[in-house]
Amino acid sequence: MTPRTVLVTGASRGIGEAIAKRFAADGCRVGLLARTEEALGRVADEIAAEDGIAEILVADLLEVEDTRAVVDAWIDAHGGVDVLVNNAGGNVRREAGDYTVDEWGRLIGLALTAPFFLSCQCADGMRERGFGRIVNVGSVAGMTALPTGAPYAAAKAGLAQLTRNLAREWGADGVTVNLVAPWYVKTPLTEGVLGDPGFFDAVLTATPTGRIGTPEEVAHAVRFLAGEDAGWINGVVLPLDGGFTAASFYPPA
Repeated sequence: MTPRTVLVTGASRGIGEAIAKRFAADGCRVGLLARTEEALGRVADEIAAEDGIAEILVADLLEVEDTRAVVDAWIDAHGGVDVLVNNAGGNVRREAGDYTVDEWGRLIGLALTAPFFLSCQCADGMRERGFGRIVNVGSVAGMTALPTGAPYAAAKAGLAQLTRNLAREWGADGVTVNLVAPWYVKTPLTEGVLGDPGFFDAVLTATPTGRIGTPEEVAHAVRFLAGEDAGWINGVVLPLDGGFTAASFYPPA
């Protein structure tokens, strides 16, 4: 891969950390964006130990204008963003009637509002230069109905449609927009639910490959979609799920 300037949100742990390290290993300059400076510092130090280049951008994505200012400063310093990975998000697993208005707003804000405005911000320079890659990290929850987590699912479904719309709008300018949709991946965010033996067994039963994914597998897919060889892939929603969404029947979790 040609060394690029890459911005990854939610890069302080889990899938975002793996994505950042994958790009850094290819010689890219990686901007690590999240709220927690200490956690970002750990990732940046580990990348530097492998001779990679990573820089910390501390911002709360729910604060759109504050995030815009932080990213603008980074863009000015490096001449633009070639690849944007909208990875940050979170979930609260409850039945639909148990959510508060604030919880709804936060989940939609992280998974849909923030990616929209950050994509628009970064795409300006991408379109001027005639090259850009935006890869959104969605979820199979945006493709099929799960027992809980309605706001998260709604946000991820919205992100998938946003991906298609932006792909159509910006494709002629050399900017592709795609989405990867993981099923259960072993990360700090999934430790709790996957730590329940019964739930873990149900997940494996529902997954034709019989195992959960790894953050590194998600990172490899993101890296491919961001590369020069993927220039004709645009507006795609790619499940990373071991066959979960392809299965026509599975026992209920």
